[in-house]
Amino acid sequence: MTPKQQAFVDYYLMSGNAEEAARKAGYNARGNTTKLLQNTTIKEAIKERNKSIESDRIANMEEVKEFWSNTLRDAEADLKHRLKASEYIAKTNAAFLEKIEHSGGTENSLTVVFDPGLDDE
Repeated sequence: MTPKQQAFVDYYLMSGNAEEAARKAGYNARGNTTKLLQNTTIKEAIKERNKSIESDRIANMEEVKEFWSNTLRDAEADLKHRLKASEYIAKTNAAFLEKIEHSGGTENSLTVVFDPGLDDE
């Protein structure tokens, strides 16, 4: 990737405006934006940078569980929020038995009980 292309990618990701990004990167914006956005090298660079940005913005399960734990332990938080946090923690640790009933248009009925906490014997 050329430095000019890299500059276009940087400006485009900051503004979301291809014409503005092209101008700032040193391109003639008129007519070049479509070509720039269709360039496979540029498309791949934008895709990879967006992945990186998203992974930095999105909380992982450890962060989520820490948040729930902090909420659960916060004596000043509303009781309903503390209870909901405890429910989420329990669900992610497979502490509940999940019962699913399904019945179709026939006389047959099927009940499935799923317990991920049971060990295989």
